[in-house]
Amino acid sequence: MKLLFFNNFQLGALKQGNVIDVSGVVADIRHTEPQQLITGLISNFSDYRQKLEEVIGASIGVSLDSVKVLPPLPKPTNIDCMAVNYMEDGTREEPAEINAFQKSPFSIIGPGDTMILPDAPATVFEGEAELAVVIGKRATNVSAANAFDYIFGYTNFIDGSARGLSGANVFHAMKSRDTFAPVGPYIVTSDEVDNPQSLQIQLWNNGVLKQNFNTNDMAHDIARCIEYITSIHTLEPGDILATGTNHRGLNPFQDGDVVELEIEKLGRLKFRVKDDLKRTWPRETHLEREEKGLPGSAQQESGKYT
Repeated sequence: MKLLFFNNFQLGALKQGNVIDVSGVVADIRHTEPQQLITGLISNFSDYRQKLEEVIGASIGVSLDSVKVLPPLPKPTNIDCMAVNYMEDGTREEPAEINAFQKSPFSIIGPGDTMILPDAPATVFEGEAELAVVIGKRATNVSAANAFDYIFGYTNFIDGSARGLSGANVFHAMKSRDTFAPVGPYIVTSDEVDNPQSLQIQLWNNGVLKQNFNTNDMAHDIARCIEYITSIHTLEPGDILATGTNHRGLNPFQDGDVVELEIEKLGRLKFRVKDDLKRTWPRETHLEREEKGLPGSAQQESGKYT
C-alpha cells in the first residue's frame, strides 16, 4: 500500500497513478495535527488495513497530478540519519564506525516544495539521496535479528547539508536547517518491498543524473542501523531512520535547481532549491573532482562568502 497526504492533509492511497481519498476510514483516529493521524494509523494498521483495502479496491480516485501532494510524515518525533554508511562502490577498505545524527522535524518538506539555502558561511550546500525507514511500533533496544518487525515502510529522503561551517556542534548547524529534509512522495508499506537491501537509488539535478547507487553497498545494513539507534534512544511509530548515502555523486545545490530523487519501488520525489544570495559552484560531483585529483566538494565560484 502507498499512503500519502494531499491537498489539506487528507489521507490518500495511490492506486495505478490515481489518489484515492481514504480519510473517511481513519476519521475515528483522534488527532490535532496530521502527524498524529499518520502515526495513529501506523500504530494500529492491522485494525484499518482491511477497510483501507476495501475502499481502495472499490474506488477510481483522481489523477496524482491533479492534487497537491504533501509530506507523508510532516513532523516526526525523531529523524535519525546514519553517517558515512556506504562502502562508496568498494573504494572504502573497511566500514566506517557506525554513527548517526538527528535532524530537526522542522527540516521536513514535501514534493514540489522548496529547499531554502540559508545566509550562512557554508563552503557548499549538498543533498544526500537516501532510503528512509519508517518505524512501525515503539522500538527500544531492538536486536538486529528482530529489526524488520519494527518497520512499517519506506520512503525517499534527502539529507540536506551546509558543509564547512565552524562550531562545537557543527552537525546541528550543518544538518538541521529548516527545509533540509525533503521526503516523500508517499510511504510504501514494507510488504511491497521484498528486499530493501537491493534497491537502486538515483538523483537528478536539473535533469542530469548525479547519484546512482544501490542499497546493497551499505556498510551497516538496515537491521544493524535499527539495532544501533534503538540502543541509544527509543523510536516511535512514524519516526524516520535515514540509512545514509554514497557520497561519490554528491553535487552542489544552488539557486533554481530542480532536484529529483527516485528509489526503486518508492516513486519519485521532486523539489526545488532557492538561494536569495545567488551563490554559485561548479557543477562537479565528488567523483568528478576525485578524477581530477581534487579533494572533496566543489569550491564556491561567486557570491557572498566566496
